[in-house]
Amino acid sequence: MVRAGPVGSHLPTTGLDIFGDLRKMNKRQLYYQVLNFAMIVSSALMIWKGLIVLTGSESPIVVVLSGSMEPAFHRGDLLFLTNFREDPIRAGEIVVFKVEGRDIPIVHRVIKVHEKDNGDIKFLTKGDNNEVDDRGLYKEGQNWLEKKDVVGRARGFLPYVGMVTIIMNDYPKFKYALLAVMGAYVLLKRES
Repeated sequence: MVRAGPVGSHLPTTGLDIFGDLRKMNKRQLYYQVLNFAMIVSSALMIWKGLIVLTGSESPIVVVLSGSMEPAFHRGDLLFLTNFREDPIRAGEIVVFKVEGRDIPIVHRVIKVHEKDNGDIKFLTKGDNNEVDDRGLYKEGQNWLEKKDVVGRARGFLPYVGMVTIIMNDYPKFKYALLAVMGAYVLLKRES
C-alpha cells in the first residue's frame, strides 16, 4: 500500500525549522548535543589558556592590522608571541605593546633602549614603514615604553593567515554571509 502525504512533505526541512528538529529530539540526544558543544568551547578555551601559560603572553597570537611594519610583516600576517619577563628587551626586537587609552595592541620594532642603574628599562619603538618614532602614539606625556606595556615579542609568523579576521571586521556583511553558508552546510550535512 502506498501512502501519500501533503504536497512538499517529502522535501527536507529548512534552517527555519531547526527548533522543530530540536523538539523532535529526545532528552538524551539534546543533552548529548549540548554537551558536545560545551566540550568544543571548553577545549578551545583550555588550549588558549595553555598557550598563555606556555608563552607568558596575555595574547599569544595576534594579527597585523596595518602596513606599518612592511616589509617585515604585512597586513594580515599572524604573529606568534612570547613574553618571558626575564628576557631583556633589545634594540631591533619586534614587540607588541598596548598603550593606555587604546584597545588594539601595536606591533613595532624597538629602536632605542635606556637602562637605568636600578635596572629599570625604558624603550622607544617605531614601525619599519613609518617616518617617525611612536611617541605620537603613546599616551600624552609619555615618551618611552616600559616592560609592563609589552604584550609579547614576535617569535614567528604565518603570512596572510589573519586576513580572514581583517575581512570579517572590515566587512561585517561578509561575516554574516560566512556564518549563513556554514549554517546551511551543517543543516544540509545533517539531512543527508
